[in-house]
Amino acid sequence: MKKNIVGYVCFGEVNTPIARLRLKHDEALEALKAAGIGELVDGGLVIDDPAYETADAAVAKLEGLDPDCLIVCVAGWVPTHAVIRVTDPFRHIPMLLWGLCGWKENGRIITTAEQAGTTALRPTFEALDYTFKYVYNIIGKPWPMEKISAFVTACHARKKLRSARVGTMGYRDMLLYGTQFEGGSLRGQIGVEVEPYEMLEMVRAAEKLDDDKVSEGVRFVRENWKFEKPCDDAVIQKGVRYALAITGKIRERGWEAITLLDVDGMKKLEGFPPAMVFMLLEHFCGVLTVPENDVMGAVTQLIMKYISAQTVPYLEYYEFFENSMLIGVPDFIPKAATEGDVRVLPAAFGLLNSSLLNVSRVRTGYVTCARLAYFRGRYRMHVYTAEAKTPPAWNEFGWDDPAPQLPSLEVFPDSCTVEEFAQNVCSQHVIVAYGDYTEALRDFCRMTDIDLVM
Repeated sequence: MKKNIVGYVCFGEVNTPIARLRLKHDEALEALKAAGIGELVDGGLVIDDPAYETADAAVAKLEGLDPDCLIVCVAGWVPTHAVIRVTDPFRHIPMLLWGLCGWKENGRIITTAEQAGTTALRPTFEALDYTFKYVYNIIGKPWPMEKISAFVTACHARKKLRSARVGTMGYRDMLLYGTQFEGGSLRGQIGVEVEPYEMLEMVRAAEKLDDDKVSEGVRFVRENWKFEKPCDDAVIQKGVRYALAITGKIRERGWEAITLLDVDGMKKLEGFPPAMVFMLLEHFCGVLTVPENDVMGAVTQLIMKYISAQTVPYLEYYEFFENSMLIGVPDFIPKAATEGDVRVLPAAFGLLNSSLLNVSRVRTGYVTCARLAYFRGRYRMHVYTAEAKTPPAWNEFGWDDPAPQLPSLEVFPDSCTVEEFAQNVCSQHVIVAYGDYTEALRDFCRMTDIDLVM
């Protein structure tokens, strides 16, 4: 993933000894570098000189870079006008207002009045309608690098979404409501362009594929997936053909996520459950995948990918317990969420007598679960954190005996109770990332005017 580009400018007052301001500028810059937040562009040290020479020099260094965000570092008291001289040309970019702090010397607190500067700037930034976050250092305490890093990550995600594209083969599988999307607000507020793709185009492209390419795909499957039972090559060939056909369209259009018409399309019209197609799409082009024309799920995946730098899986709710929920998938999980071998099983379900099912184990660990929804003209993001553990033995009714154990997790939420979760859940599908990303999601939602529900 491309590194974040972050602008940095440090401010202080003309009457503060310049050596101290330079020292504080350098310390803060080194702390940012050590946190690994991305590619830093230093605008230098700005003071309130009457001719605005240092301010204009900083603007010149940052112009044309299109950074993800601007870090406004306050090293001491500074009249507000000098800061605004620098920040206003970048008012369209999110900003981090960061107040440094004093130090102790011979039992006394020594200060350059940093929070005098930030407390004057915070309401000014708000009055000027800047998009910003305010953080501050405390003497003798660790610097707020996690908050800063989360904000920079959220800014990067916000910027990436402005050029993101999602492909959808078909629309509204099973006539579901929650998978639909409102194109104008999705493009305008969040930035994602959704492009339709007809299943007929996939079928025709699959018919024209070079046999050698198909054979190469079959070899990959045979060499890299562990089959629980024998499987005919004809089934694998069909899945490879569909995946290669869709891969061509993904590369042509630059889609980063795709969703397919599943039950009413691939299964009903082609008689082919698309589990292995999704698995191969991840391998062929690294695209995010979710079934059932779940466009809103795909957009959630993009958000979570940009924030976590992971290939994030979708999972589905199956059962609620007193302190946990059983979540799993009836078809596939990406390799990135797999623990151990990629395991597949030819199995029959309902009216489908030939289905290649992913029965891999899902990675356990601490997770952030999220879902974007559109409700009464507003976007909302439902987020909770949980400990994901190996689930108890279970199976979905309808599979031939012996019924397979589907890829799944038992998640124990710790940011809410199961009852609180249940009253806010907004989809049968949830997107899962490993780790705690609530701070970055909180910043992202605030910047994009999405209601965060936790």
